[in-house]
Amino acid sequence: MSRDTVGKKSLELLQKTPDSRDPIEIERELHKNYESNIYQCLDEGKKTYNGDFFVVVVTKKEPLMQNVLRNFFMHRKSCPTPDYDQTVYHYDPQKSEAEFLWVIPSRDTCVLFKDNALEVVPEEKELLRFILDFDDGTLYKLAKRFNSEQEGRGGALKKKIHVAMTK
Repeated sequence: MSRDTVGKKSLELLQKTPDSRDPIEIERELHKNYESNIYQCLDEGKKTYNGDFFVVVVTKKEPLMQNVLRNFFMHRKSCPTPDYDQTVYHYDPQKSEAEFLWVIPSRDTCVLFKDNALEVVPEEKELLRFILDFDDGTLYKLAKRFNSEQEGRGGALKKKIHVAMTK
């Protein structure tokens, strides 16, 4: 059975007038197998770790095919540093459940939301909150708490560098 390559499909779609530019429709298409991939990653994480762990979903745009987005699912012991194009879940074995922590869209989307914060529709307010929490360091502090890192860690070094640079 012969199947078309992703590159061929991407080129065909680029040449065709899009049926829709509705972001919700695009999101649904992107997440067709999302849930099953999350459960598969959770199952692998449960076999790998004895305690808490995190599932991270990174969304990447193909450099040569701008209309192709891919999700990469991975599990890890520590909470990741918040970053663009990232979704994070925390699995707690005591509760036997995964808690959704945050989603951070692309840099362009973050800028668009911040620049138009007053026009954001109610359905997208939660996404705006994640973007603002990412921007002001709230999500970074949350990640540090999950990793049992001290909030002030590295602060003394930063102060010494600042003092040395101002002399």
